[in-house]
Amino acid sequence: LFALCLACSAVLPTRAADLAAYTEQLPPLNYQEGSQLTGFATDLLRMAAHDAELSLSIELQPWARAYRTVLETPNSVIFSITRTPEREPLFHWVGPISPRQIKLYRLNARRDIQVQVEADLMRYTHGAMFESAAAKKLAGLGLQPGRGLDLGATDEITLKKMLLGRTDTVAMLDWAMAWQLKQQNVNPQLVRPIWLLDGGSQYWFALNRDTPTHKVRRLQAALNQISVDGRMHKLRQKYLAE
Repeated sequence: LFALCLACSAVLPTRAADLAAYTEQLPPLNYQEGSQLTGFATDLLRMAAHDAELSLSIELQPWARAYRTVLETPNSVIFSITRTPEREPLFHWVGPISPRQIKLYRLNARRDIQVQVEADLMRYTHGAMFESAAAKKLAGLGLQPGRGLDLGATDEITLKKMLLGRTDTVAMLDWAMAWQLKQQNVNPQLVRPIWLLDGGSQYWFALNRDTPTHKVRRLQAALNQISVDGRMHKLRQKYLAE
């Protein structure tokens, strides 16, 4: 009988997690380091799910695939995602996680670079990562590759170009800039923000609309408590010195 029970247990399906989360490579919010998924938002979601007594799985996917998966799959979560009017009715929202700010940075020593009004941007060459929100924002202002806009393959490359004097400024998410300075061992005092390109949105966790509302409420309540008791601030300090 014991052997029979062992055989039965061997073929029992693994219980699905209460929530299946999907994310992209966006350090330091969410990223893969070796075989481990980590980052501020990743750790925050794990903490909130634990406190809400919800089991959780997390998978790294290309953004378009992750977005489609969560739209179609109950009990799924995508992060870190901005909450826009177009997306509002498509998901349940838990958050906010963090402000989302795209800033223009220059070397602290380059006091000749002054941006007082938007038109001043046209006087300089700005670096940005190819296809990034920062690059699209600059392009929307009329800047083009070869005409004030210098595109790089990664944030790492765009920052290095500015440090080498090949561009006047770099446009980047504030989270990403703090991360790149840390990764490249650059003194943060050497770089300063001079213009806010986009600061009107925040990052959230977005859950499939067919996810039971009690799970959404429990996750939000847990996140609220993490914010109140200081654990969220402590976690931010781990990834972004404030």
